[in-house]
Amino acid sequence: MKNAAFGLILALQFLTRLPVSVACPWTPETRRWAVRAYPLVGALVGGVLALAAYLMSQGVPAVPAPLAALFLLSLWVGLSGGLHLDGLMDMADALGSNQPLERRFAIMQDPEVGSFGMLALFFLLAWKGVLLWALIAQAAPFGWLVMVPALGRWLGAASLALIPCAKPSGLAHAWQRSLTAGDAALALAAPLALAFVWPGVWPALVAAGLYFLIARRALKRGFGGITGDLAGAMIEGGELWLLLCLWSWWQFATA
Repeated sequence: MKNAAFGLILALQFLTRLPVSVACPWTPETRRWAVRAYPLVGALVGGVLALAAYLMSQGVPAVPAPLAALFLLSLWVGLSGGLHLDGLMDMADALGSNQPLERRFAIMQDPEVGSFGMLALFFLLAWKGVLLWALIAQAAPFGWLVMVPALGRWLGAASLALIPCAKPSGLAHAWQRSLTAGDAALALAAPLALAFVWPGVWPALVAAGLYFLIARRALKRGFGGITGDLAGAMIEGGELWLLLCLWSWWQFATA
C-alpha cells in the first residue's frame, strides 16, 4: 500500500501543478503505481472543473456560457501547467518539418517553438473552448467534465504501457522500463468505476479505445513509437476527440 500511495503522489506531482511537496522514491513499483493512478488524477482534475462549472451555473444570473467555457479552459490548462500542450507543440513542429526521423527527434528536443507548434496550440485550445461552450449551452450533465480528463490520462498511461518506445532513452523510456500491458488494464479502474456510476461513460470508453488504436498506428508510423512529448500529445488529442464525441452525442442523439 505504501508503493501505491507513493505512486499516486508521483502521478499528482507529474501531471498537475497542485502543491504536493512530498519526496517519493523513484522505483519500478512506484512508477507502475503512478501510471495506474493517471486516470484517477485525471478524475480529480475533472472533479475540480465540474465543481467550478456547477458553481458558475448556480449564480443569479448564471455565468454566461462563453465566459464559463473560457474560465474552465483556463483552469484546465492551469491545473496541468500546460505540460501536455508542450508535447503537442513539439509533435506539430516535428511533423510539419517533413524531415527524416532523427531530425524530427532533434526538433522535438529544441526548446524553441515553431510556427506549426503555435498553430497546433491555437487550434486545439480554440476547439476545446468552443466545444466547452457548446456543452455548457446544451446543459450537459457536469459528469462529462470528470470523464474526459480521466480517460485522457488513461490514454497517456496506455501509450506508455502499450506502444514501444521510439528511443532507448528519455522520459517515456524511463517510465516504460517498469510497465506491462497489465498496468494499462489496471489504470482503467477509475474510468470503469465512473462507468458503473454513470452509464454514459461506456460509449466514451469505446470512443477512447478507438482513438487509441488509430493514434497508436499513426505514432508508430510517424515516429517509430512513443516518447514523453508524444504521450502528452496523445492526452491532448484524446481529450479533444472525447469532447467532440460528447458534443455530437448531445447535439444529435439527444435532440
